[in-house]
Amino acid sequence: MSSVVLNKPVPAFEAEATGEQTVRLADLAGKNIVIYFYPKDNTPGCTTEGQDFRDRMPLFSELDTEIFGVSRDSLRTHENFRARHGFPFHLISDTDETLCKLFDVIKLKKMYGKEHLGIERSTFLIDKEGVLRQEWRGVKVKGHADEVLEAVKSL
Repeated sequence: MSSVVLNKPVPAFEAEATGEQTVRLADLAGKNIVIYFYPKDNTPGCTTEGQDFRDRMPLFSELDTEIFGVSRDSLRTHENFRARHGFPFHLISDTDETLCKLFDVIKLKKMYGKEHLGIERSTFLIDKEGVLRQEWRGVKVKGHADEVLEAVKSL
């Protein structure tokens, strides 16, 4: 996993999320934002990652930080995934890959010897002014939520 410290503005975006929410970057001004991209709902690594962020949500909330998970799954699948695991944060459905392209997370992957385009597990930390402060690409789930939490504390 690579973590890179950055300092670049994030372009405005709007996306549909669970809870009949429309997530707009402009509406989140004044809060830190963690956006984590994951391949697929209800798979072992993605479930563990969501649970790790869920379990640390009170700590992120104390730091005025919103969390959003993003995959290409439908809102219906997201709603079930979120309810099943008690995620206190919303999941964004990016079926048209708008956010995936904005954050450049679609990569060529190999599974069972076949190549396909999929989401590279990645996380982005945006500060209260809408500036991308840190990114993690090729994320390994174990310990990742703690690392992101430490980065938020350092803002």
